[in-house]
Amino acid sequence: MSAPHTLGAFVEGIGLRGPGLPDWPAGARMLRGMDPWTVAPTVIPALQCLPSAERRRTGITVRLALSVGLEALAQAGADAATLPAVFTSSGGDGQNCHEICEVLTSVDRQLSPTRFHNSVHNAASGYWGIATGATRASNALCAHDASFAAGLLEAVTQVVVDNTPVLLVAYDAAYPEPMRTVRPIPDAFAVALLLAPEVTARSLARLALCLSEEPATVLGDAGLEQLRGAIPAARSLPLLLQLASLTAAHLRLDYLAQRRLAVEVSPCR
Repeated sequence: MSAPHTLGAFVEGIGLRGPGLPDWPAGARMLRGMDPWTVAPTVIPALQCLPSAERRRTGITVRLALSVGLEALAQAGADAATLPAVFTSSGGDGQNCHEICEVLTSVDRQLSPTRFHNSVHNAASGYWGIATGATRASNALCAHDASFAAGLLEAVTQVVVDNTPVLLVAYDAAYPEPMRTVRPIPDAFAVALLLAPEVTARSLARLALCLSEEPATVLGDAGLEQLRGAIPAARSLPLLLQLASLTAAHLRLDYLAQRRLAVEVSPCR
């Protein structure tokens, strides 16, 4: 049987926010077992990169997505204005959607324009352009629980086809009730990867992607495994664990019902 076709890219920078994971340096130490990881509410910093009027309009998901994107670029020393980007989320801004539904079921059904423009799935990518001056193409994807794998596959495909670095940002946030009953995402989680077509002095590891029928990789730590299953963007945790430890590995990420996204991690350091 012939080997599966693969797509490859190099990881240049990483951003992270999640429960008990305040940023990539601290998160990497926890994933390596150097520091203990404990569940704590995700802390999302205020954004100083947006004009004050835009800062007042942003919701949790926008702040979450931009914070990890900026962290990944700072680590890589990259210029956002020159980079295409892929934003992926399983559901966008659930809090904003909830508040729109509340208005539409009230007596006064006047809907704020801010609520409307924050409801579109590419809101985070739009604010990214405002915040960073980025003018390259930006895609916004959604694939339910497979949104991280779909975004990673899209971003690496762009790296290979266009021979250019691409920023991937995956993010999810908690839904309020009553939507939380049917979509019980417990907290916010986001990850950003700056992916490049060629190895450089900043390269952390090479990723080679293909499809697989093998089961998805699970984590040995029960708490982190619960987090992986609870938040779609946290399906990235097996990959983040390998990037934190910079060890070679073959892992599989949740993707389609009968297919997983296999990722071969080869450290550059």
